Amino acid sequence: MISTARYWFLLTLIVLVYIAGMFVTLFENDSAQFAVMAMRMVQENDFLSLFKGPEEYLDKPHMHYWLAALSYKIFGIHDWAYRIPGILATLLGAYSCHGLGKLLYNKDVGRFAALIFMTAQTIVLANIDVRTDAVLTGFAIFSIWQLVTYIEKNTLKGIILGAFGAGMAFSTKGQIALVVIGVSVLCHLAYTRKWMRLINWKVLVALVVFGLTIAPMLYAYYHQFDLHPEKIIREKDHRSGIFFIFWEQSFERMSGEGVGKNSSDFFFFFHTFLWVFLPWTVLALIAYWTKLKTFWEIKFAYRPQLEFLTFGSISILFFLISFAQFKLPHYMNILIPLYAVLSAGYLYRIHHEQKEKVAKVLVIVQYFILSLVFVFTVLVCFYVFKLEHWYGYLVLLAALSGVVYYCLKREVPYLKVLTISVCSSLLLNGLLNTHFYPRLLQYQAGSTMAGKVAEDNIPVDKIYKISEGHTWALDFYNKNPVNITTLTELMDMSDVWVYATDAELEKMQRDGLDWSQQITVDQFRITRLQMKFLNPNTRQQKLNRMHLVHLD
Repeated sequence: MISTARYWFLLTLIVLVYIAGMFVTLFENDSAQFAVMAMRMVQENDFLSLFKGPEEYLDKPHMHYWLAALSYKIFGIHDWAYRIPGILATLLGAYSCHGLGKLLYNKDVGRFAALIFMTAQTIVLANIDVRTDAVLTGFAIFSIWQLVTYIEKNTLKGIILGAFGAGMAFSTKGQIALVVIGVSVLCHLAYTRKWMRLINWKVLVALVVFGLTIAPMLYAYYHQFDLHPEKIIREKDHRSGIFFIFWEQSFERMSGEGVGKNSSDFFFFFHTFLWVFLPWTVLALIAYWTKLKTFWEIKFAYRPQLEFLTFGSISILFFLISFAQFKLPHYMNILIPLYAVLSAGYLYRIHHEQKEKVAKVLVIVQYFILSLVFVFTVLVCFYVFKLEHWYGYLVLLAALSGVVYYCLKREVPYLKVLTISVCSSLLLNGLLNTHFYPRLLQYQAGSTMAGKVAEDNIPVDKIYKISEGHTWALDFYNKNPVNITTLTELMDMSDVWVYATDAELEKMQRDGLDWSQQITVDQFRITRLQMKFLNPNTRQQKLNRMHLVHLD
């Protein structure tokens, strides 16, 4: 199977790509927003309350923000410090995929699963555009692995660690963590018929551990919301934080109540999966279909050499989340470890059962995906955002040479599938993290303006805005949230700076406000790319502007 040297070589390259992404400017909205929320915890020395700008935040629990705040405390308030907990959780997730694959199959499947998980496109992106999902996913699969270890080996350590992981995942994003963990464990119990594991004193120990793990989060919710029933949160008073996290949260997401509806398309996650699991999508689809066919033929009878956990939990959970009225692509992240183990198991089966035809088809598919990545690389480097320095071309040449080496290397098909797929991810995300994103984020006004503020030594506490529109990137990189005011109040102010759009600037002029200095930067919603923006010849047509003006 895969040699230890190649496994660690590929894993090292993947980690280097992740490290390169640590230093990319934070994306608006969610990454920068969450980074600011954690920053305020540290600056205001209040770790019990969550605020989104001026508003009380009752949506996701505290763990992600606490971990980011802890990182700030250790390393200082930096974008790379904000990303550290997510990357560590992803490494935990990869280790857990390895452990679960090894437990359900063998060591080689464990190695395959770790590589597949770390190179799935949505997982790499989750460590650049960091939200709560990286921490959620890492602790959820860790919990599943440890609880299944308890079921198989009856170890106290397994169920304690599993309960701790479940508590951390629940404290990060709420009920979805327990649903995914619970469904996965129940699928394994149902198929292996090991229900007696639930009738054991160790389960009571696990419940205590889980309760202790979530206690800080529950206390924080109680302190911020339950003690203050007069607070109006999303047009409702008497909001209980504890009741919300145990009952209301997921139902509001499913129904769209409170958070709104953005998609009633039942098949949203079906077509989303086609890109979030790249470059492994085709492998995963074939693996799922083969598993379905196998279980159908044996009428779902128990076979010691088969595992039902990944197939069963993916089937149930995918069906459930498809009913949600509020959907976003990263909601699938928590399922990616299960897909990784399922796909890794099938990749091993291809080799073990000598399915040469299937393996050769997969090799062709992976070459096709690699060719698309190559075309994208050339377009980005020579057209969209041209390389500016000689060493950029040198690095690109070295990367392409490495890919060509593995393409020409003669080896068994399954290993070719694995290596070429990893190379596709490395080439794509290496390019994104070191060149594409840094150039793209020059068009994010908030972070660009923060650089101008630092360069001109503008006092950050004297910067105002006249709307409640969010300015997360400017807030974070100034290390100070922009003050909110009104035009009327501005009339009586002097020696202050105002951050404004074109329309707001015109309104200020009409109301008789004058300024002596003006800094203008380009603005584009960089998380919603358009072809006209990517085309250098039409890019200016899609740009807006943001201004910082000084009122004497």
